[in-house]
Amino acid sequence: MRDLVAGIVAILLLVAAVRLLATLHGHRRRRERGREAEQALGRTIIAELPTSGDLTLFSEDDTRFYWGGRSVDKDQIVAVRVLVNGSPIAASVSSRRGSHPAGQPASVEDRPEGIAYDRWDVAVETVSDTTLIACGALRERVSQELARAVFEAVRNDLERRDATTRFQPRSRHD
Repeated sequence: MRDLVAGIVAILLLVAAVRLLATLHGHRRRRERGREAEQALGRTIIAELPTSGDLTLFSEDDTRFYWGGRSVDKDQIVAVRVLVNGSPIAASVSSRRGSHPAGQPASVEDRPEGIAYDRWDVAVETVSDTTLIACGALRERVSQELARAVFEAVRNDLERRDATTRFQPRSRHD
């Protein structure tokens, strides 16, 4: 009788392991299809951001940044900031901001996750509004690295556009 129970338990554990393996394989295939779809659209993937229960790709093409069904036009960006628990720790402001006021760093409503986690976000300011890109609250510097990758991509594009604008020759009609 004991051997029969042990056999049944072993079979149940084997079935559970196979189901888990199938689920993990399905998640991996879905992520691969998402990456392939982004690349087919001519986008470069910058980071995979943790969102509620899944990962969201942060990508770019020549004109926009994309994540989670949202996008922001690169030529509309006037500033980018890295936020830790809603407080800015690094920023880059465009010299092309025109009439957009420099103002205070973007503030975000604080959501207490406890002392063990730091929430990392990137605030992208455009001429019309500020968009918050949540990079997560994971341990072991994971969220920090994701926020750094997003910030660097936006900052590099901002600096490239500033340099292009600064050194663009004026036409005779100016």
